[in-house]
Amino acid sequence: MTDSGRLWAVVVIAGLHLLGWGMLLCLVVPMDVRYGAAGPAAIAVGLAAYALGVRHAFDADHIAAIDNTTRRFVDRGRPASTVGLWFSLGHSSVVFLLCLALVVGFGALGQAIADDSSGVHAVAGVWGPVVSSLFLLAIAGLNFASLRGGHTAGGPVWRVMSRFEQVVDRPTRMYAVGFTFGLGFDTATEIGLLALAGSASFGAVPWWAVLTLPILFAAGMSLIDTVQGAVMRRAYLWSPGRSKALGYGAIMTGISAIVAVSIATVQLSTVAHDTLGWAGPFAWIGSANLGAVGFWLTGTLLAVWASVFVLTRKRVGVGREVPATEP
Repeated sequence: MTDSGRLWAVVVIAGLHLLGWGMLLCLVVPMDVRYGAAGPAAIAVGLAAYALGVRHAFDADHIAAIDNTTRRFVDRGRPASTVGLWFSLGHSSVVFLLCLALVVGFGALGQAIADDSSGVHAVAGVWGPVVSSLFLLAIAGLNFASLRGGHTAGGPVWRVMSRFEQVVDRPTRMYAVGFTFGLGFDTATEIGLLALAGSASFGAVPWWAVLTLPILFAAGMSLIDTVQGAVMRRAYLWSPGRSKALGYGAIMTGISAIVAVSIATVQLSTVAHDTLGWAGPFAWIGSANLGAVGFWLTGTLLAVWASVFVLTRKRVGVGREVPATEP
């Protein structure tokens, strides 16, 4: 990270942690607020909300989106240190707005989200996977193009990808991407159910106590997403003296792009099978478990980076990165 990017990320993440844990430990716990008449203690609910945020930061489609976008920005010489932060803030905003809606009395929304057979779930179940898959395919396509030295055959598909690159051209634009991903209600459902299950009615729990939960969720997810994005930026910026021989950049880019395409294929196959009733290969591909893919992707990319570093550190020096001005 550059100094400005590092400072911005530290301030935002530290602020979310201080606000969330400060509200929980200094207000909710001392006032003995319980999320339900016989519900768990506030500290347990707060820890659960924070853990949900941390866990969600490792979801496969989110890891692939952050990693591939970081790779593209580095390739273009653009600032990339806060890609993960802006993505997580956008996604967390959906969770916060949902909880806010529940607090102000939109109980029907909470019931619709809690009901797996509701129209909200039906729409969100298609919207989330389709949007995230299209994003992953577009950014993966741009990264594949970089392996060819940026040369393409043109055509309508490339024009769409070029337009996409112009729209998502800086870390701050990842806020909208994260927000769009969040409209799939995957994590928003978890936090909404956490708030609903903890209290028979929101009238029994102060509004600020309920809103502590999405803040803790945002703190956990923003921390992990920012660290992931910053580490991968460092991995992409670093290049060994023998990078051409080892194909370091091509390996890193290829892994990211291939995984992004694979995740998109699984998600779209799931939608085709569950929503459209398509069987055959769609049912088989859609049944793949993406639960641990995010951990696998992170570990694989770091393992490649570490392996090349160990093999070359005694022979060549580490290339110096060119400072970039963060927004």
